[in-house]
This record gives sequence, C-alpha cells and structure tokens, in this order.
Amino acid sequence: MIDGLFKYTFIQNAFIASVLVSIICGIIGTIIVEKKLVMMSGGIAHTSFGGIGLGYFLGIEPIIGALIFSIGASLGIAHINRSTKTNSDALVGMFWAIGMAMGILFIGLTPGYPPDMTSYLFGDILTVSKLSIRIMILVTIIITSVVVVFFNYWKAYLFDDEFSKTLGIRTLFLENLIFILIALAIVMLIKVVGIILVIALLTIPPAIAKFLTYNLKTIMIISIAFGMLFCILGLYVSYQFNIPSGATIIIIAGLTFFLFSSFRKL
Repeated sequence: MIDGLFKYTFIQNAFIASVLVSIICGIIGTIIVEKKLVMMSGGIAHTSFGGIGLGYFLGIEPIIGALIFSIGASLGIAHINRSTKTNSDALVGMFWAIGMAMGILFIGLTPGYPPDMTSYLFGDILTVSKLSIRIMILVTIIITSVVVVFFNYWKAYLFDDEFSKTLGIRTLFLENLIFILIALAIVMLIKVVGIILVIALLTIPPAIAKFLTYNLKTIMIISIAFGMLFCILGLYVSYQFNIPSGATIIIIAGLTFFLFSSFRKL
C-alpha cells in the first residue's frame, strides 16, 4: 500500500517536504524553546500572512512575499524591543494584528475571485509544489550550515547571553541571525501545517526531546527524528482518511507529547 502511494508526484513532494521541515523544526525549534521565543515566533508567523496577501496582489509566489514580511517583522520586533521600553509581548501582538490585517487588505484588493487561503492558514502538505521543495532545500541548507558553523557560539548565547557578551561574542549579531533563521523556518512550515499551527510543530518535538536529554545537540537530533515521525505518520493518516494534513500532524504530535509527559510523571 505504501509503495502504491509513492507513484503519485504530490505524495513524493509531500514526503520530501516532511523530511526537510523536520530538519528545520528540530534545529530552529530547539533554539526557540531554549531561548523562550515561542510568542515571538507566533507573531512572526502571523505577520507573514501580510506577505502572502501581497504576493497574490502582485501576482508573485505568495511564499516569497511571506518570506519578506517574516524577515522584516522579526528584525523589526528585535530592533524596536532593544531601542525602546515597549513590552515585547505588546510588540508581538501589534505586528501579529497588523500583518493579518494587511494580508486581508491585499487579498481584498486583488482582482478577480479571492484566493482560497485555507492551505496557508491550516496547511496542506499534499499541495506542496516543486518550487516550494526547491526553496525548502535551499533554506534547510542555509539553516543547517549556519547552526553547524556557529554551534559553540549558539550554546554560549543560549546559556547566558550577558556572559557571552563579556567573552567578546557578538551577541547582537547572533540575535539578529536567530530571528532571520526563525523567519525562514516559519515560512517553510506554512505550506505544511499553516500559519495557525506552525508554532506547535516548532515546539512540540523539542519539548518531547527535553524529556530524554539536556544535551543541545542531542535535543536537535531527537527533535528532527520526532518531526519526521509526526509529519510522515500525519501525511499517511490524512491521506487514508481524507482529513486535513496539517491538523493531523499536530494532533499526533500533541498526543505523543502528552503520552511522554504521563510516562515521566509515572
């Protein structure tokens, strides 16, 4: 039955996307959880909706528009948070609302019938295109390379950024780099699980991995493995029962987390 599924191109694309986003989630998700940037990442994800709307309005690939908005939002939130005394949660909420509002505005201004935004909001891994796969491959290579090259600096920064600064580590550069990588990761996840569910896939695998180890590198590796398991199993279940793939992936991930949590309590 499994072999029969892979004769379809869209299933092949979905499988490749599952592997790529799992690598991205395992690496960036671990950094997000360790640095407590979950809410910040949620704000970036929802701001990207403005870029998707802009993409439809300009007639370009919506993911490219989402990428521009996500990077702009991540660096904007970081800069404003550093230069003013504004509460970071307030900034995230502001960017969150403005991004969604701009997306709705651009879609409303787009000539013709309004596009179906369901796959961008809730994800549909079965609709991942060849172009999206190519972009995912490029982003996976970039994220993996950056984290591997600066791995020891990441460990120091995640442990104590103030102490890292006294050691001469360029923490401002690392902070901006983190936000850019988070923006790249979020845009890649949108087509798989959607804007609304993206944070769950970034945080659940690392949260489960932390039940098993405290070593940063091992957490990333285990998170990648769980991400692949959730995505591939969710893909199979959603195809068999004709249910939304993004929601299926997250439900399986959530149930697995609660299972591990229960065993740990026991």
